[in-house]
Amino acid sequence: MLAYIIRRLLYAVPILIGVNLLTFSLFFLVNTPDDMARMQLGDRYISDQAIDNWKAQRGYDKPLLFNPQATGQEKLTDTIFFEKSVRLFVFDFGRADDGRDIAQDIQDRMWPSLAIALPVFIIGIMVNITFAMLMVFFRASYLDTGGVVLCVMLMSISSLFYIIAGQFVVGKLLQLVPISGFSDGWMALKFMILPIVVGIVSGIGAGARWYRTLFLEEVTKDYVRTARAKGLSELRVLFGHVLKNAMLPILTGAVVLLPTLFMGSLILESFFGIPGLGSYTIDAINAQDFAIVRAMVFLGSVLYIAGLIMTDISYTLVDPRVRLND
Repeated sequence: MLAYIIRRLLYAVPILIGVNLLTFSLFFLVNTPDDMARMQLGDRYISDQAIDNWKAQRGYDKPLLFNPQATGQEKLTDTIFFEKSVRLFVFDFGRADDGRDIAQDIQDRMWPSLAIALPVFIIGIMVNITFAMLMVFFRASYLDTGGVVLCVMLMSISSLFYIIAGQFVVGKLLQLVPISGFSDGWMALKFMILPIVVGIVSGIGAGARWYRTLFLEEVTKDYVRTARAKGLSELRVLFGHVLKNAMLPILTGAVVLLPTLFMGSLILESFFGIPGLGSYTIDAINAQDFAIVRAMVFLGSVLYIAGLIMTDISYTLVDPRVRLND
């Protein structure tokens, strides 16, 4: 088991290096520091002195990859690549273009993101699996057909509609919860209810329909017919056998959502005024703060790779044959 985990960790290293190199290329080779300075300063006529001052204040006045004027190892370390990209591997995110500590911002903003994303993730999976099981239990009936039609309708509606409709109906007409905003402590609950409900409802269509497809594939297999021949009830067959054997694809689908637990939902947090990492990224893009965007891209890559490793490990717990055949 330990060797299996070590191999998965070693596989992740070249992937993360490749992502970091690609991100650096997009930020500093396609858009040079001079281009960044012009976009940040925003003036129509910008002097060379203003550009040089902007780059010097933010550490963009150094060579990109190699510093021929330096001596020794500083030829490689006294560069933009080392200062802005290599240090990300030790989670040294540096400072934003406006001087804020990015690591501190991430630490502060991850908790509102988790407060929204965790309930949406856990409750959403439970709701989707239960709804899918209900459709499979009544498969080939009017209830199954109606459920599929409902899923397609829910999938066809933009997530923006759920947000705007929820704010209008629940927040403005019924005035049950605030439309947007956030607070500290237990007072944050009243601001979290509506985003969580919207997040769960908007994901039912795609989630339940996908789980239904998985379960329908399993109920046609021989082990299910054997379980029924032994006299087991349909509910016991579905929850005791079908659900267990469908865990591998379920885990695969869940790993895609793991980075959002920390990174937050870009649209959801922006519309509801949640001070999480999702709105943090959107604000950085709008402000053209390249340091924050670069840090969030790297952090998202790390979280996604970590999710893949966790999924591989969970595979071995659900089905030991995965470990034996690796």
